[in-house]
Amino acid sequence: MATDGAKRTLLLTGASRGIGHATVKRFSSAGWRVISCSRHAFPEDCPWEAGEEDHIQVDLSSPDDTIRAIDEIKERLGPNGHLNALVNNAGISPKGPEGERLNTLTTSLRDWGKVFHVNFFSSVVLARGLFDELKAARGAVVNVTSIAGARVHPFAGVAYATSKAALSALTREMAADFGPHGVRVNAIAPGEIETAILSPGTEEIVADIPLRRLGQPEEVARTIYYLCTAESSYVTGVEIEINGGQHV
Repeated sequence: MATDGAKRTLLLTGASRGIGHATVKRFSSAGWRVISCSRHAFPEDCPWEAGEEDHIQVDLSSPDDTIRAIDEIKERLGPNGHLNALVNNAGISPKGPEGERLNTLTTSLRDWGKVFHVNFFSSVVLARGLFDELKAARGAVVNVTSIAGARVHPFAGVAYATSKAALSALTREMAADFGPHGVRVNAIAPGEIETAILSPGTEEIVADIPLRRLGQPEEVARTIYYLCTAESSYVTGVEIEINGGQHV
C-alpha cells in the first residue's frame, strides 16, 4: 500500500499475454490496482481483481487512439490523479508472408511506422500525457526493451530491433528529464522468454545461453516489480538484462 493508505496503481500496456500477463499477476498479488491496456478486449482467462473494469482497449499503432486513451486513463485514476507505475510493455514485430524475419530491404514503410508507433512513440505519448499523475505519486516508469536492441537477432525484425534500441535511448533521456520531479525511469531488456510468440528454432539459441534454458515470464515480472517499488528507490536510468547470460 502507498504511504497514505491509498492503493498503489500500475498502468501496463501489452497486458494480454506473456510478460504483460505475468506482470499483472505479480502486481495484483501484491495488492496493487492494475489498469491494463491492449488492443484486445479483456481476456476471460485473466482472473485478477477488477480486471475487466480496469482494462482499456487501445490501438497503440494509432496516435489518435493513444491520445484518446490518456483521457480515459485520467478519468479512471479519479480526482486524486496518482499513478505509481507505468510499464511500457507493448511490442510488435511483423513477419514476412512465410513467417520470415523482415530486414532493412524487405520491411515496408507502413510496417516501419506501425512498429515504431507501438514500440516507441506510444511510450513517449503515455509518459508525457500522464506526467502529472506520475509526479504526484513520485512514481516509476519501466520501458521493456529487448536484447534485439543491441545485436542482430535471427528472428526479431529490423523495425522491432531499432525501435527497441530507440526505447533504450529514450529511457536514458527520460531518466534525466523526469528525475528532478521525483520520477524514476528504467528499462529491462529480456532475451529468450518462454511465451506463445517464440519463433521456431529458438532451441538452437538456448544451446548457447550460459544458463541453458529459456527465461520465464514470472522472472521478468519480478524484475519489473523491483523497479517500481521502494527497493529500487535510488535506481534510475539503467537497463537491466534479463537473458540468462545471453548478452555475454
